[in-house]
Amino acid sequence: MKSLRHGKILEIITKYDVETQEELTEYLKKEGFAVTQATVSRDIKALRLIKTAAGTHGNENKYKYAVNKNGDDSSGVPEAKFRTILDHSLVSSDHAGNLVVLKTYAGMAQASAAAIDSMNIDNILGTIAGDDTILIVMRTENEAAEFVRKIERLTK
Repeated sequence: MKSLRHGKILEIITKYDVETQEELTEYLKKEGFAVTQATVSRDIKALRLIKTAAGTHGNENKYKYAVNKNGDDSSGVPEAKFRTILDHSLVSSDHAGNLVVLKTYAGMAQASAAAIDSMNIDNILGTIAGDDTILIVMRTENEAAEFVRKIERLTK
């Protein structure tokens, strides 16, 4: 359940400018997760989310939660969390040309795509997620084949 919640958190902060733990808690509750602010606080710490500038409104600076893309933690913990999300949601993977198709359990494609996007992989041009399918556009056919092999290694 934690990995599903973590995936949903990544999806939410990708879609919305979430400024507070309370706001994130409300989004999760709307998605059917029975969480407390304390649970969300632990999830934010576990995912190593950071606050980044989201612009200004009047004279007030706004901030939002985001994935730390600097990777300043060499332990690989964030990537390990994302791998766990993929490991619990992925059913199959394949590629055709430079396109990768990942099949997930129902309802998990968007959270899994958010996890993939958060890994900041250079060769990925973009991801599109439905309910149980993710389409990933890679730069080349070779990169698509290598990505599928990597995903299969990570989720075994």
